[in-house]
Amino acid sequence: QVQVVESGGGLVQSGGTLRLSCLASGSIFPFYAMAWYRQGPGQKRELVASISSTGLTNYTHSAKGRFTITRDDAKHTVYLEMTSLKPEDPAVYYCVVTHYNPGVWGKGTLVTVSS
Repeated sequence: QVQVVESGGGLVQSGGTLRLSCLASGSIFPFYAMAWYRQGPGQKRELVASISSTGLTNYTHSAKGRFTITRDDAKHTVYLEMTSLKPEDPAVYYCVVTHYNPGVWGKGTLVTVSS
């Protein structure tokens, strides 16, 4: 059974940087397509960024230019580096193994941005 655990959330000042990590179990991790989603207060869950098994990345408009998704297959880990954090970025950030349908979701990690 695949399990996903996010970490790295916390409080950061507006304009600051935070790196989220996502550890996923499973011997076939290198074949996993992965993604980060987020859900802000009173908002719908939305895609932030995705990365294929071969390292191809996609970003939503809000993330492009500020966030970077990477993967380390040896560590079974996907990262989301977030820079220039804005007041609209606070949310619970979820990591998803999109290789499977439905995807396998973690419990999320909370990001808070102070002005």
